Amino acid sequence: MSNTLDKEEKQMALVYLSLGSNKGDRLSQIQQAVNFLTSDNSIKLAASSAFYETEPWGFKKQPWFVNAAIAIHTELQPVELLRICQSIEAKLGRNREAEQKWGERAIDIDILFYDNLILKNEILEIPHKYVHQRAFALVPLLEISPNFMHPVLNKSILELHEALEDPEDVFLYGTIPTDEAYEAN
Repeated sequence: MSNTLDKEEKQMALVYLSLGSNKGDRLSQIQQAVNFLTSDNSIKLAASSAFYETEPWGFKKQPWFVNAAIAIHTELQPVELLRICQSIEAKLGRNREAEQKWGERAIDIDILFYDNLILKNEILEIPHKYVHQRAFALVPLLEISPNFMHPVLNKSILELHEALEDPEDVFLYGTIPTDEAYEAN
């Protein structure tokens, strides 16, 4: 039986997603998003990271995020997967029109990598254009696939993380220092 699954997975794309929330019940939002994703028959969960509390990136004056990364196998094309991710974001209360760029959000689901695909069009860029600059995306990826090679930069996730010049703070969920926790709330 596992041989059949392995053959199916080899025909499916391996995709890395980043999930984050800094509004409402952050942990629950991410868990619900993963549940919605994996309830789709065309998506199979391959790996998931721990949860991390992360300093906001871009716009700093907002609550800290909880972030995680997952690896999935899917037969969906990238734009189809994007539509499903955006539909789940909307179900969980995200309103893209009302939010500030890099501001607070109930849930954010980003496609970081889709196999070794390089894609850029009006609605989607793969690899994600900022993945190599974001500790909140790289740290969870380090846990599930440290040797995955960025198809444009030709560097592993580990090498990308080591090259971060001014990384934002990233703590394993529940271990954030007390003074930082008060600033986050």
